[in-house]
Amino acid sequence: MTGAETAAAVSAGEISAVESITRALEAADRLQPTLNAFNSIDGEGALARAADLDRRRQAGEPLGPMAGVPVGLKDIIDHAGKENTAGSGFYRHTPERSAPAVGSLEAAGAVIIGRTGLHEFAFGFSSENPWFGPVRNPWDPNTSPGGSSGGSAVAVSAGITPVAIGTDTGGSVRVPAAMCGALGLKVTFGRISTEGVFPLCATLDTVGPLATSVVDLDLSYRVLAELPSGPVSPSPLKGLRLGVPRQWIDDAPKSEEMSRSFEQAAAELQELGAELVEISDQLMVPFGKAADVVGPEVASVHRKWWDEGKPYGEDTAARMAPSMAVGFEAYVEGQAWRAKLARSFARSFTRVDLLITPAVAARRKVIGVEEIEGVHYRTALSWYSMLVNHAGCPALSLPHAAEGSPPFSLQLIAPWWQEDRLLGVAAWLEREGWAGFTVPPVSASN
Repeated sequence: MTGAETAAAVSAGEISAVESITRALEAADRLQPTLNAFNSIDGEGALARAADLDRRRQAGEPLGPMAGVPVGLKDIIDHAGKENTAGSGFYRHTPERSAPAVGSLEAAGAVIIGRTGLHEFAFGFSSENPWFGPVRNPWDPNTSPGGSSGGSAVAVSAGITPVAIGTDTGGSVRVPAAMCGALGLKVTFGRISTEGVFPLCATLDTVGPLATSVVDLDLSYRVLAELPSGPVSPSPLKGLRLGVPRQWIDDAPKSEEMSRSFEQAAAELQELGAELVEISDQLMVPFGKAADVVGPEVASVHRKWWDEGKPYGEDTAARMAPSMAVGFEAYVEGQAWRAKLARSFARSFTRVDLLITPAVAARRKVIGVEEIEGVHYRTALSWYSMLVNHAGCPALSLPHAAEGSPPFSLQLIAPWWQEDRLLGVAAWLEREGWAGFTVPPVSASN
């Protein structure tokens, strides 16, 4: 059942919320030793919440569009009374109030069953956490699910929860979604509140959903963004102009297999009615001055702990040290680069409706191995996602309904505030059978 189907069944009394949540908790417990998707599982709290929903239904109260839907929550987002670790070795915070995003989920009837694993302080792309252990990909537990929202992607892909919540600062929703064959939405900067979310880079951070279907991605997005709920309207490709940013794609450290997969996907979209438009723009080439933007903002959060000698894992520490060294002038220049980049995207959107790229430049990252085909894994995994955060516009990772381990994932990028267009196109491609979720070898259904 999708999350939307679960909510309808719970609201109608066809199943109880306790039944829905019990199934999710059983799956989480069974798969945790293999996949390590969660930093903590809240069986007692989730069942109490579900029982309250059942009491409310019996009393005739409306339950909301996500009634009884189990949700995984990234362990960097505040949930009242639950310890927030940010995936670190020393940070521990038990908030009295939930983040607004969590409040919106619970007001809609969702039930958070646990806090999902992540890359330490969300500052990386592997989710190989030195304090909680590596999160493992259900396509192959010897490989990374990507990051930093790796546990959220695994919870969804493995069928534990139909929806999970992550954060995306440089690709941290879209990258693990692509690596695990799920769907992931990075929203326009500012669309969803980041209050109550431990910051990585406050001018880039976004909160967003991961799911196995467009209907659930749309449902959870609308709840998080506090928008009216309703069925997503499929948008046909006929006449849609899809921009192909040639330098961005051609300069990527991708394999021949990934090149073939993207070019084949683009040709198929053209056959389905889209018009492909070549975009040439020298600014759309990673990584520009991204490090000069991110570094000082990371340093502003961590400098006190860094100077005190708090323990950071090797991977995070390797990025933390240069972040501390970026000066104010470099930060100003970085912000000027961001403004130019945003204008570059805006120019492209005068010619096309959406931009398309691969979601990631590699499908497989072996746990404990730093390189993918001779390139550092961070470069390969963030190549296509990072620029989108600096431009601020929304994007979506969409798996191709074809064979793969996991399947090839396409990134769709829209102009600012046009999440509905992304979701509409994704819904049409899903309905036509071009896009869709494939169950991985390690899952709750196996």
